[in-house]
Amino acid sequence: MTLVLGGARSGKSALAERVVLRAGGAPVYIATAQAWDDEMRARIAQHRAQRDGQGWETVEAPLDLSGALTDLDPARPVLIDCLTLWLTNHLLAEHAIDQQVGGLIDALQGRPGPTVLVANEVGLGIVPDNALARAFRDHAGRCNQRIAAMADTVVFTAAGLPMVLKGALPPGI
Repeated sequence: MTLVLGGARSGKSALAERVVLRAGGAPVYIATAQAWDDEMRARIAQHRAQRDGQGWETVEAPLDLSGALTDLDPARPVLIDCLTLWLTNHLLAEHAIDQQVGGLIDALQGRPGPTVLVANEVGLGIVPDNALARAFRDHAGRCNQRIAAMADTVVFTAAGLPMVLKGALPPGI
């Protein structure tokens, strides 16, 4: 399992896609974004177009990420993009975040196929000025820590450059 962290437009999704495609097999892209407005619909369309022709199967899982994982052949390579949007969806729905993260960790444990998760690192900036933003930052940080602890490889991406924090990337990535 690989966790790819970074800021907005850091290159984390592109790196994660390369890692999954390098694994071979029929890759699955589990998308967690929800198209709340025209700008987000355009972003989703752009992501899909970039993957077009590369053999990806896309599974939409804005909330039931653990269910989407357990419904798949456990040997297939999977990319989850992104944990931060998934957490946002649950936070806005006022779901129990710790319970959702626990369910995801249960679904990830023992999964034999290559699994790459993408998440934003949101804790590098100033302390947010409102309670919802602070709760989001805290939940995201704790989720990232829990996933990083169980991951074989953890990579921080900045300006398109991967910095390995734990483990190693496959050769040529």
